[in-house]
Amino acid sequence: MENKPKVVVLGGGTGLSNLLRGLKYFPLDITAIVTVADDGGSSGRLRDEFNIPAPGDIRNVMIALSEFESKGEELLNYRFKGNSDLAGHPVGNLMLAAMINMEGNIVDGIKALNEVIKIKGTVLPATSSSCTLVAEMEDGEIVVGESKIPNLNKKIKRVFFNKKPKAVIETIKAIDEAEMIIVGIGSLYTSILPNLIIDEIKEAILRSSGKKIYVSNAMEQPGETTGYSVGDHIQTIYDHVGGEFFDTVIVNSKKIPSEILKKYKEQDVKEISINFEELKRYSLKIVSEPLIEISEKQTIRHHPLKLASAIYSLILGEIKL
Repeated sequence: MENKPKVVVLGGGTGLSNLLRGLKYFPLDITAIVTVADDGGSSGRLRDEFNIPAPGDIRNVMIALSEFESKGEELLNYRFKGNSDLAGHPVGNLMLAAMINMEGNIVDGIKALNEVIKIKGTVLPATSSSCTLVAEMEDGEIVVGESKIPNLNKKIKRVFFNKKPKAVIETIKAIDEAEMIIVGIGSLYTSILPNLIIDEIKEAILRSSGKKIYVSNAMEQPGETTGYSVGDHIQTIYDHVGGEFFDTVIVNSKKIPSEILKKYKEQDVKEISINFEELKRYSLKIVSEPLIEISEKQTIRHHPLKLASAIYSLILGEIKL
């Protein structure tokens, strides 16, 4: 296939990486747009020390799109131990921070690192600005810092940045040219919305003629979406972006084993409810497929290839190849 469909995926965290691990096996021109709002752990330390956007989610996405053998992935994810200044830093974060410093900006830094690890697709930050995510809770309390937002375990009213970030030009160009835009999987307020609340990105998504898909999480996110339905997730996104734009929502139909749900319930986490009548109010095409699997650690996650297959089937049906 000469002209591969142009697909843009927005998100962050392990959910985005998991989705991309499956999509990279299909004939697609993939651009991953990644949040750089993380201020905790290694990413936060590097961000503060070198005044660069947080590298952690970008590292994870680049690894997910790479054609590495397992040892290569293990190396980039290796965290130094002990009490030195390197303790807690993954090798990949340090490599990306070095490339950003060498090249002078994050976009060129990612391109340079791509020459080393060879990924399938393009990875772009939502912004090159080093800015801090802020949340306003329903009770009016303001929380500063992405890593602190879920810790209060309060209902979140909205998220915003402490200063107005500017979208990367290449990011807007990718959205404008995309035939399909995919949002999800990931933490709603701290992984997904930090991309969508940037003014130029919201405007590009709303004006885009490409098909737009929301991939729903399977489980609640503690401190962020307790008690949320799929419809609540979608409405929260619409409220932050300022308009309705999704054409399709993808949800899991596979029954989760009761013993696994019990383990999650002990952590006060439940399966996200799917109210099909509620979703119909949004004029969405609903794709319900058996998408989840149970990991070796007994956690619930989307099966990368099953999810990618469902998305690719939509592409074959919606986009003229």
